[in-house]
Amino acid sequence: MGCGKKQEKQYPQREDITQSVYASGTIKSKSQYEVYSKVSGIIESILVKEGDVVAKGQTIIQLANAAQSLNYENAKQNALFNSTQSNKEKIEQAKTELELAISKMDNEASLLARQEKLWEQEIGTKNELDQRALSFKNASTLYKAAKLKLDDIEKQINFQNSQTNRSAAISAVNMNDFIIKSQVNGKVYTINKQIGELANTQSPIAIIGDANDFYVELQIDEFDINTISKGLKVLVSMDSHKGEVYEAVIEKIYPIMNERTRTFKADALFVKRPENIYPNLSAEANIIIQVKNKALTIPRAYLVEDTYVLLANKEKRKVTVGLKDYDKVEIINGITEKDELVKPE
Repeated sequence: MGCGKKQEKQYPQREDITQSVYASGTIKSKSQYEVYSKVSGIIESILVKEGDVVAKGQTIIQLANAAQSLNYENAKQNALFNSTQSNKEKIEQAKTELELAISKMDNEASLLARQEKLWEQEIGTKNELDQRALSFKNASTLYKAAKLKLDDIEKQINFQNSQTNRSAAISAVNMNDFIIKSQVNGKVYTINKQIGELANTQSPIAIIGDANDFYVELQIDEFDINTISKGLKVLVSMDSHKGEVYEAVIEKIYPIMNERTRTFKADALFVKRPENIYPNLSAEANIIIQVKNKALTIPRAYLVEDTYVLLANKEKRKVTVGLKDYDKVEIINGITEKDELVKPE
């Protein structure tokens, strides 16, 4: 009746040990993105269905745009009305008036020069000379006015032409906002709207991504991020592929922490991806930090205060700990394979 529960005993063993970091993950398609509309509008037509393969630039959804179409037509008409070609007659008329003004000014200049020579020969009157000088001055003024008129007409037409062309271009861009196109070559995985529903700038309309290239988006705890580096091996398992483990490699580590989840994001590329894989499947991953062959190990449960073990002779001995996994821990020094250990109660 006085006998207590018998303590478990074990000798240290030589075996391989792997140190790894656990991370939860989500399967993502390469270039996967959520499709948003740039404007609000009623969905007029959906030109693809879920599972369709689409090309970059292909139209997938059309929004109703009757009002915008009218605005675009008005903008084009204004641009045409104010174009240089449409105002060619105004320019030609102003040029003709300038040519007449030049001709008249040249004629008045010739008459003034002739009158001045006659005056030098004391022929004619001072009044006749003054009249010729005044006529030349008036002709010069008419020339300057005609030239200014031509310059103003050309400037005004060029300005209006440029302004209305820009308005037409802006209207054309706005028209394109009602046509939603794929930004990548890929597959339509989800369509969240139906014809007749309102599309807005806040809710995604669809999800599109690569049809064949997938990776694992990992969430790594902030306490483990310093042990992770590019190129590390990752073992991936998924509920959708029970009993299977797939190898991947850390390809990218994002250098900012999610303050809400206190995790860092990293991308792992499959060495060989599983068949029948889909975006947003959940995954679990073990990132291999280090592997050591034939290490001296004991069960983690046999450690006391993380740095001591209990020998069968009741001695409490300090040990140096190395790699750890979920079940066992490497002992670098302090005990040998011949030391019998007891499990702490």
